[in-house]
Amino acid sequence: MPQTSVVFSSILGPSCSGQVQPGMGERGGGASSGSGDLIFQDGRLISGSLEALMEHLVPTVDYYPDRTYIFTFLLSSRVFMPPHDLLARVGQICVEQRQQLEAGPEKAKLKSFSAKIVQLLKEWTEAFPYDFQDEKAMAELKAITHRVTQCDEENGTVKKAIAQMTQSLLLSLAARSQLQELREKLRPSAVDKGPILKTKPPAAQKDILGVCCDPLVLAQQLTHIELDRVSSIHPEDLMQIVSHMDSLDNHRCRGDLTKTYSLEAYDNWFNCLSMLVATEVCRVVKKKHRTRMLEFFIDVARECFNIGNFNSMMAIISGMNLSPVARLKKTWSKVKTAKFDVLEHHMDPSSNFCNYRTALQGATQRSQMANSSREKIVIPVFNLFVKDIYFLHKIHTNHLPNGHINFKKFWEISRQIHEFMTWTQVECPFEKDKKIQSYLLTAPIYSEEALFVASFESEGPENHMEKDSWKTLRTTLLNRA
Repeated sequence: MPQTSVVFSSILGPSCSGQVQPGMGERGGGASSGSGDLIFQDGRLISGSLEALMEHLVPTVDYYPDRTYIFTFLLSSRVFMPPHDLLARVGQICVEQRQQLEAGPEKAKLKSFSAKIVQLLKEWTEAFPYDFQDEKAMAELKAITHRVTQCDEENGTVKKAIAQMTQSLLLSLAARSQLQELREKLRPSAVDKGPILKTKPPAAQKDILGVCCDPLVLAQQLTHIELDRVSSIHPEDLMQIVSHMDSLDNHRCRGDLTKTYSLEAYDNWFNCLSMLVATEVCRVVKKKHRTRMLEFFIDVARECFNIGNFNSMMAIISGMNLSPVARLKKTWSKVKTAKFDVLEHHMDPSSNFCNYRTALQGATQRSQMANSSREKIVIPVFNLFVKDIYFLHKIHTNHLPNGHINFKKFWEISRQIHEFMTWTQVECPFEKDKKIQSYLLTAPIYSEEALFVASFESEGPENHMEKDSWKTLRTTLLNRA
């Protein structure tokens, strides 16, 4: 897999402060005003016109942009223009810079300028290789590299750098395409019990306890799957949340779905895990065994919390809170719920999930001070992370009253995405169990209707509302048959 997240970390460093680094040069001056200028505050770029920000991205003979700025601007610019348009404008600025050098006394520095342009393109293709899936962007890239190679007729060092950059880019694009095809083939579908209202799974049919009865081991395998899935999410995927989110109720991006495949796949994994938990509970015939299944998943969720895998923990809790499971009062009456109450306390939605955020902060601090991979694991609740980015985008405007882009806002968005991407880089320290993972990823999952059927068969309806629901469901399924 392409090491996009590693490049991301090296570009942003530990803080993503946006400070101008010593020796990097400072283009655009200090705290001057004017629509074409950049505004700095205590050495930090806070606003500027789009044109000035684009010019600030392009190197000169004596200047190379701060690497944190390169990443943050490339990330945020897609809110205002597609990458191929930005690349076209970068190409125009490069031509203008080159023409000035050829006409002036610094013609000898032309080769040095070309090398800096190639370095900028290299950082772009490494950090955001999927910007170049677009044919227009690839055409612009070829046009720029063709121009800069004309200054390298003697020893071909610039040509070699361009060839290496192009090869790495093509490998990254091919790897992502193959991964998407594989995950599409493995995507599970819901299983509907249809009209078979009385049939229960045979006693010999395997369930999760028949595959893994150790909560810690199952939590570790869930962490494996989480880190594998989340590692396919890239910074530009997350920025789609800012540029294309329609509403909080539907955070799927408009336009080409392939651009957000990783977000869709990870979101689907959460839903599948929740439904798998509900399926494993509802399909059990005997109340005693259902009680054991619930207690097992409570222990798994607790182990996920201890590991720092909050996303799986939330998915498990969500599965146990689905109506077909939550209504099994006779079963729940036999469950020792003290541990479950603690877990629900951590995920209490009041005060904007204050308890969860405190736990996440503790896990983050542990990760920063960790000496082992086990202590470095932080997997946040993805839906909450998405909403945090969305609210940050909605609360702060893109433009200031003077027309400048509010770059201070984009530093903060970039910082949060940087922190998330840092968590995705952690290598899972637990031994992989293919048998357990295969079950988790391919076990049959009941549809919502099938879950209610199994639930009502296990514990009949207790009130008028449930009786009406059960009657309606039976009629629907029998008519469908």
